[in-house]
Formats: sequence, C-alpha cells, structure tokens
Amino acid sequence: MRRFDYSFAVRAPLSAVARFHHDTRMIKRLTPPPILVQLHKVEPMAEGSVSEFSMWFGPLPIRWVAVHSNVDPQHGFTDTQARGPLKYWRHTHGFRAIDSHTTRVSEHIEYEHHGGLRGLFSHVFFSRPGLWALFFYRQLVTRRALESGR
Repeated sequence: MRRFDYSFAVRAPLSAVARFHHDTRMIKRLTPPPILVQLHKVEPMAEGSVSEFSMWFGPLPIRWVAVHSNVDPQHGFTDTQARGPLKYWRHTHGFRAIDSHTTRVSEHIEYEHHGGLRGLFSHVFFSRPGLWALFFYRQLVTRRALESGR
C-alpha cells in the first residue's frame, strides 16, 4: 500500500477552512486544469454520503464514486473510492487550528494501483509527483479563497 501526505497552513479560522472543504461541490474548484470535473451526484457531506463525478483527462472521462466517512464538521472527513481508476484509494482530510486565525490542513492518502495495462493510467496521474502537483494546486486555491475573504 502506498501512502502520500501533504499539509499546509492557511491564514483563516478553523470554521472557515472546514466549511470550505466540507462543500462537496468544491472538487470542481480544487481540481487543476486541464482536468475538468463533471458532477453527477453530490450529496451534502455526512456519514455515508456519496459523490459521483467524472474527471476528464482530455477526451477521456474517468468515473469516480466516493463514499464519505469519519465526518467531523470541524476536523475533517475521509473519502474512500467505491469505484474509480485505482485498485484502492482512501483520502483523509484533516483540519486543526494553529491559533484563532490560522489552520493546518493535512491530507493523508493510502492508495494502490491495479496491475498491468489497467494500472498504467493511475500510475501516470496518481503517482507521487502527480499527487504533489494536485495538492500544491489545492493549497493555492484554498489560500486564495479563504485568505482573501472570498
């Protein structure tokens, strides 16, 4: 099982950071171009809620179904791939107040690729450099949205 961790601080209160990330529609905003996200079914964040979406890598759509668990309104949640491009994907989002104006966002992912040709795609887009680029982009978007007050 592979693991990936990423964390950053954002100059915003814990409640604002948690609210921003608990909005399940944010996946569109938090996904870097040129990848496009098409939402099919997005339930409000709750224990057992489901998000279904397609990630478009150029002309290639990849369908993904995620189930949310360990939902804590202030401290984070976990999404687990029920259907998607990887053999296994479990992503835990954590939020912790550093002080009243600053929050640490921590991302922890456990994942496994399929073997053979099926796993080739996930190895390209969900490798350590790909994940680092994704979460660096999410850091920029989160900071821009919350530190500017928008």
